[in-house]
Amino acid sequence: MRIRILSTLITLLTTIVCLSQGTGSIAGKLTDQDYNNEPLPFANIVIKGTTTGTTSDIDGLYIFENLEPGAYTVVYSFVGYETQEITVDVVSGKVTTVNVPMGASSASLDEVVITTTTRKESEAALLLDQKKAVEIKESIGAIELAKLGVSNASAATTKIAGVSKSEGSGQIYVRGLGDRYLTTKVNGLPIPSDNIDKKNINLELFPTRFISNVAISKTFSPYNSTDQASGNINITTKNITSRKDFGISLSNGLNTNAVFVTDNFVTTALNDNLSFGIFSRPYDNSNLVDGLTDQGWNTVGIENPINYSFGFNAGGFLDEKGKFRISFSGGQSVDNEYREGLFRFFDRGLSGSLLPITGGARDFVPEGDNRYWQRTVNTNGLLVGQYKINQNNELKFNAFAINKVLEEVYEGGRGGEAIFFDELTPNSIAGNQFVRDQNIKNTFLSTAQLIGDHELSAKNKLDWAIGYNRLAADEPNRIRNELNFRNVDGVPNDERPIELGNTGGFQQRKSSQEILDQEFNGRIKDDLSLKIDEDDNDIYKLSFGGDGRYKQRDFRSTFVGLEEGGSIGSFNPVSIDDLSSAFTQENVDNGNLLINVQPDDFYDAELTSYAGFVDFVGVFGNLSAELGLRYQSDRIFVDYNVNNAPGGREGETELTYNNIYPSFNLKYDLNEKMALRLSGSLSQTLPEFKEIAPFEYVSPEGLIEAGNRLIERSTNTNLDLKYEFFPSSDELISVTAYYKNINDAINRSLRVGGGDVFSFYNTGDARIFGIELEGKVYVIKKRDSLPNLKLSGNVSYIDHKQDLKDVSEGLNVNGSPRTFQYGGNTAIGLEGASDWTTNLALTLDTGNKYPFEFTLAGNYASDRIYAIGSPIFQGEDPNNPGTNLEDFNFNGEIIERGFIVLDFILNKSINEHISVGLNGRNLLNPEIERFQNVASDFGNSSATQEETILSYKRGVNFSLNISYKF
Repeated sequence: MRIRILSTLITLLTTIVCLSQGTGSIAGKLTDQDYNNEPLPFANIVIKGTTTGTTSDIDGLYIFENLEPGAYTVVYSFVGYETQEITVDVVSGKVTTVNVPMGASSASLDEVVITTTTRKESEAALLLDQKKAVEIKESIGAIELAKLGVSNASAATTKIAGVSKSEGSGQIYVRGLGDRYLTTKVNGLPIPSDNIDKKNINLELFPTRFISNVAISKTFSPYNSTDQASGNINITTKNITSRKDFGISLSNGLNTNAVFVTDNFVTTALNDNLSFGIFSRPYDNSNLVDGLTDQGWNTVGIENPINYSFGFNAGGFLDEKGKFRISFSGGQSVDNEYREGLFRFFDRGLSGSLLPITGGARDFVPEGDNRYWQRTVNTNGLLVGQYKINQNNELKFNAFAINKVLEEVYEGGRGGEAIFFDELTPNSIAGNQFVRDQNIKNTFLSTAQLIGDHELSAKNKLDWAIGYNRLAADEPNRIRNELNFRNVDGVPNDERPIELGNTGGFQQRKSSQEILDQEFNGRIKDDLSLKIDEDDNDIYKLSFGGDGRYKQRDFRSTFVGLEEGGSIGSFNPVSIDDLSSAFTQENVDNGNLLINVQPDDFYDAELTSYAGFVDFVGVFGNLSAELGLRYQSDRIFVDYNVNNAPGGREGETELTYNNIYPSFNLKYDLNEKMALRLSGSLSQTLPEFKEIAPFEYVSPEGLIEAGNRLIERSTNTNLDLKYEFFPSSDELISVTAYYKNINDAINRSLRVGGGDVFSFYNTGDARIFGIELEGKVYVIKKRDSLPNLKLSGNVSYIDHKQDLKDVSEGLNVNGSPRTFQYGGNTAIGLEGASDWTTNLALTLDTGNKYPFEFTLAGNYASDRIYAIGSPIFQGEDPNNPGTNLEDFNFNGEIIERGFIVLDFILNKSINEHISVGLNGRNLLNPEIERFQNVASDFGNSSATQEETILSYKRGVNFSLNISYKF
């Protein structure tokens, strides 16, 4: 039995390995039709006219690997049985399966089953798919992801041309456009965001063991939602292709920053409520007030913050013919991170003696005293079931669950030199402030999908899918403390009395935020082949169908807090590290502390979207053309009841759009290896719930972000021109030029008048022109059993301009006129856009049976705007007629500075079962920096100077992993 299992697995593993090459394979099974179709071992299989041959194993399985594309005659023979000769076509990047029944008399042709299966995990197969497609798209598969040491879908996208990731915000940028301009799907169905601050889900939640490939369509197609400007990301989960597939993987690693604080790695006060990756919530919104005194306030230290992960997969065919297939994979990862640096927030609307001391910063935390700890536990599972009803009909069921618990602790001011404007008047002798923010973000996403593929006839194919998503994204118990170190004459700094913050009554607080999103979605598409050629390729094809989604969000936020019962400064905790001993029920009962409860914030939101489309593809010689029309109806409704909302606590917003969106894709084949593509479309960008609802979210540093009930959608015009050259089946060189015009672009900006509240506005029209160069070529050509060296990379440049509305066009969050122009600027770069983006990877493969693979991968994204600036005062200067106040009274734009990321990945297959890897990430450990262009002569000049407002290093990550396939 063990020999049979080993033999089967070797055959299957060999199949997988061969698919990573630019060749094809022939594989299959021989059965004895005279003996109940039992497997026929030890039969001879030879490729006619060559010396290449093999024998079937104990299970009747055989394989020929690394075959050049073309037609082969395969001869099957066994003593006493009729010899069979079958012609087989081998296709690059595919496995042609030939199952042959053997007997005393030859099998009829209809008994021989020949199928060709595309494995869209290999680079060659995906390049072939890209080459054949009419639309412009790019993909990266599981095999290439392994070579690059990529651990999740987020990192996978950054290996595609024109794609980068912001370390500051975590957003994915495609062609310089950020989160709101993207859509994300799994198996062609929408997936919700796990974060109130994002439109798209954090792709880091999807480990690569879930993934067959990740594709980005950078042009609009009528069967995708129009809510996109830069592209559509689609994650395709793995199919079940092996009769038996069992494996485990283990990884262990460290972050150099976290290791340096091994003896003082801090987690939240609720760390004891986290077991095996599951957070047990001690209080909900209804009884959170009890947690003020019944639950601790002190952080918890842990020893040896080592990163680790484990994963497993199990599955295969449930029957002999593989009609029923099932697979389950799961795992857990733990990652620790520590960083420190400086933090400043500039507000030129501030006046007083604080300005000369802090250089104009309203908030100031010195270098090394702005500290952040993060611990992430990600637990996930994927269940896949496939049922092949017959040769023409197949059903697939996907169910996956992801539970992510992120603990984060922020501290600013422990050194006693920090200043936070909210707490101290601008008086240099008042003292300093300490802030600590502890938070747990618990995300649980569950998704179920049912997918159907049906070949109704030789010329009619139908595919459909329905899905349900449920997302609970909670911050179940956030703890924040704002304390003063009050200066006292004759008292040393480290002995100054500690006072409670005294503004608003909620500076010692616990809060809870709950988000529940539920969504139903579906799609259906019918492909009609109107005319085909002699090879059954479509000459004319008509597709039509529709899709829809209904998404509902319930949001609730609860704030409870403590303040001193007597005069300011009358209650003095002994230590900032032992607030639990001060915040007790006894001190509440005796009047030393007062409990405050803020009315809960609520908002409910709905998105209803449905669409119908028609798409025609025609081949006219070397020209392929796709023309599409999509009608889409969208309704967004937000009903809110929140504190500090402009225009009153209660309100509602409804946005409705009904439009037809045309698109076209043209491809002209210059020859078999070269093609030109042209694409154009109209699309839109809908605002997200959080960009509309005026709920104020406070960051750990104290910055506030709120929605804008008056925001509207953007409309987009997109045009692309691309040249592609495929030197071989797994090589590519391409150049793309593109243009985008965005009407009423949405940007983040400070509200007029200064302060620390960011909101979202339609700031004006934007234009983007970009060029992308991509290449995947062999420096040392691939040959049998010899080393090869491959260079993969892409470079992207974009020129971008964002017009800024003047006071006659702009609107503030309360509906009053406002200008977005400042400092003499009538236009500025687009938020989130990097002029330059580069990804390069050099991979060495030793080429032997169990190769060494070594990859050095680098990424660079240049400076990008995090938030555009804003005027503090606007209108004509009464003292200088003809001069506008916004030209000299403004807060400048905030910019994330560009940096380089360098990784190395080493993989080695020991034998058929064991492989090991060593990864090093972020080897250069660059400074992550955010700076602001601050008015250098406030009120008198539009001149600016760069001031760093945030800086830190993330540390280098090293990991060692091992995997075993049974």
